[in-house]
Amino acid sequence: MLDWTDSTCRQFHRLLSRHTLLYTEMVTSAALIRGDARHLLRFNPVEQPVALQLGGSDPKELALAARLGADEGYREVNLNVGCPSDRVQSGCFGAVLMKTPDLVAECLAAMREATGEHAEITVKCRIGVDDQDPETALPAFLDAARASGIKRVVVHARKAWLKGLSPKENREVPPLDYDLVARMIPAYPDLTLCLNGGIATLDHAETLLARGFAGVMIGRAAYHQPVEILASADRRIFGQNTSDSDPVDVAFAMRPVIAAHLERGGRLIGATRHILGLLSGKPGARAWRRALSEMPNGTIDDFDNLLNGLLERRAA
Repeated sequence: MLDWTDSTCRQFHRLLSRHTLLYTEMVTSAALIRGDARHLLRFNPVEQPVALQLGGSDPKELALAARLGADEGYREVNLNVGCPSDRVQSGCFGAVLMKTPDLVAECLAAMREATGEHAEITVKCRIGVDDQDPETALPAFLDAARASGIKRVVVHARKAWLKGLSPKENREVPPLDYDLVARMIPAYPDLTLCLNGGIATLDHAETLLARGFAGVMIGRAAYHQPVEILASADRRIFGQNTSDSDPVDVAFAMRPVIAAHLERGGRLIGATRHILGLLSGKPGARAWRRALSEMPNGTIDDFDNLLNGLLERRAA
């Protein structure tokens, strides 16, 4: 979720669900160790539980980056072996690492050694890339992951085509194979297997969990329809005796988050872009999106006026 799940986004999602595990944008180990990107590690404690997602292929560099994340307070550090973008491939990490499971195992083991008990190391993968046969590629990858000592793997149940398909097409064109991933559950009883790919509703998530998957990861659907996915997740997925989050209450709770963003010199749209879908499927959703989009350089007073309009519509 590069350029999507920044700290402001995660604070918004946390207002909708207290228990859903949130992930950062993917940060490269090179940017953290050899660049000037340590500011990307910063997060607000209210975001917990939150996982740091790393990209890279150098075991020593990833170990140092994972340690930085653990020291910053992340409870989980996840290695991305699923992203198919050109930018990721050129750096020899992401989905291209499906071709070198032994290297991935070396990276994961180094990350585990560097973080100890301070953070859990996990990995996200595809079922294969290019001409690989998923029936052999996925077990080979899981064997390597298990050998590294990790316990949890998130599997995007599609192949990735590194040439010929865009990142967007790689999320939609290769067919999903949930059955293959499901067959891995009894084959790897010592691994916690979570499923990703094509999950766009909580109904679907519940169906997959009932099949035995330990968890489901939802990306863009949760971003674009945050209320539909997250507002009832604590009750429906985590069994909490709680009321579903109210979108208007969440909008007001975002005010201090947005104000802090503006005080740091950010533009209003840099924060409000994450809440465009807050009223998705509800009366006034189009007017809400339009109003936010039309004041990219607005002030907190502009946002307050929008909030007051929400109150008036709710009272009408």
